Amino acid sequence: MSESAPAPAAVALEGIAKKFGAYVALRDITLSVTAGEFICFLGPSGCGKTTLLRIIAGLERQNAGTVRMAGRDVSGLPPALRNYGIVFQSYALFPNLTVGRNIAYGLETRRTGAAAIARRVDELLALVGLARHKDKYPAQLSGGEQQRVALARALAPSPALLLLDEPLSALDARVRQSLRHEIRGLQRRLGVTTVMVTHDQEEALTMADRIVVMNAGQVEQVGAPAEVYRRPRTPFVARFVGQMNFLSAVAGARSGWARVGAVELRHQPGFEAVPGGALTLAIRPEEITVGPAALHAENPLRARITAVQFLGAFTRLGLTVDGEGRTALECDVAATAFAELGVGEGADLPIALAPDALRAFPVPGPAA
Repeated sequence: MSESAPAPAAVALEGIAKKFGAYVALRDITLSVTAGEFICFLGPSGCGKTTLLRIIAGLERQNAGTVRMAGRDVSGLPPALRNYGIVFQSYALFPNLTVGRNIAYGLETRRTGAAAIARRVDELLALVGLARHKDKYPAQLSGGEQQRVALARALAPSPALLLLDEPLSALDARVRQSLRHEIRGLQRRLGVTTVMVTHDQEEALTMADRIVVMNAGQVEQVGAPAEVYRRPRTPFVARFVGQMNFLSAVAGARSGWARVGAVELRHQPGFEAVPGGALTLAIRPEEITVGPAALHAENPLRARITAVQFLGAFTRLGLTVDGEGRTALECDVAATAFAELGVGEGADLPIALAPDALRAFPVPGPAA
């Protein structure tokens, strides 16, 4: 008995390339999105993430490559034939239509019956918590409420794919945080495949099933949030997703060892330079052990506190290693743990860089 063929990807990008004149916006992007998955395209301005989203939507035409949706080649199809809903940063609501009419708009253009439209609008208004605002106009709503209307409008025709183009970036921090949870919860309840563009690492880490980290028109890494954060494959990913300390080092004679100044440190297996060759070591601020616990740990060092920043739940310390002033580190310590240390700026402090947290990259490291 033959096994049934696996379901095709909700979205499959094959060798996507895009130029604007002489400027190369995207280079050979190949990516697959599973049905029901929440994917984030994450990267700095100008990295190509929005261009890639627009190519999926058919709002931009690629110079090379294929776009497939549920196994169907849609590379040459107009947006109206691609079965997606889209939410923009600017909301793009019709100011002269009520909330209810804004949500109904996509259904009206499909000539859905009036009774079915009314039921769907009421269902979506309840889903996004705006039932009492049905007869208001966009100008009478807050930014967060307007974005909920835009989301409901995009979901009204029950699309196979939801595209979100930096939907939260125009909102204040508290509203952004609330809407992150709402959008993610809604996506899980509906099971709709979702692709979101963002430059906000926290958004990507808290919302996505997988993150696609982009830089200069290329994909640097694809993985689950924890994987991208804990096991960055390049210095760019290490620097862009979360905080990271970088140390210039020289590869030791033994595999998995490197020298920073006069100190030998053991690091994660992975990139290996030839003995005596330059490499870059990296460790996150919260992974540095400080105080008495560092005295008997692997990779112990002496550091001097050069700066203390209280950041609420944790305190960020600026450190120089061995008092040389050449190797600078940032270290995050829980506020209560720092208080227990009883030290301040100018004090010496034992620290340790755990080998399983110390990553090795090829030079040029942070300037890559």
